[in-house]
Amino acid sequence: MRRLDLGRRSLRFQEGLPAKQFRQVVRKLFALLDDPEPADSKQLAGFPYRRADVGEYRIVYTHGPDDLRIALIGKRNDGDVYAELKRLGRRE
Repeated sequence: MRRLDLGRRSLRFQEGLPAKQFRQVVRKLFALLDDPEPADSKQLAGFPYRRADVGEYRIVYTHGPDDLRIALIGKRNDGDVYAELKRLGRRE
């Protein structure tokens, strides 16, 4: 079983979610632990990340054989997710 690695940004974002959306996101995170490349996920061009959508939110992550690392969780129709991802890319 993979280990889930949530970053500080992801945890902070989840803390502010309403209960229903929080449950949706958590359910998707556990599903990604079992299958990190489901049919509804997509590799992001120019980044080593994949993305998965759940409701109105987007989960940006990487995975290995032993871990699932969540880089960001954000609004699905919001360009801020990708702007933040670009800022993250410069630091890593």
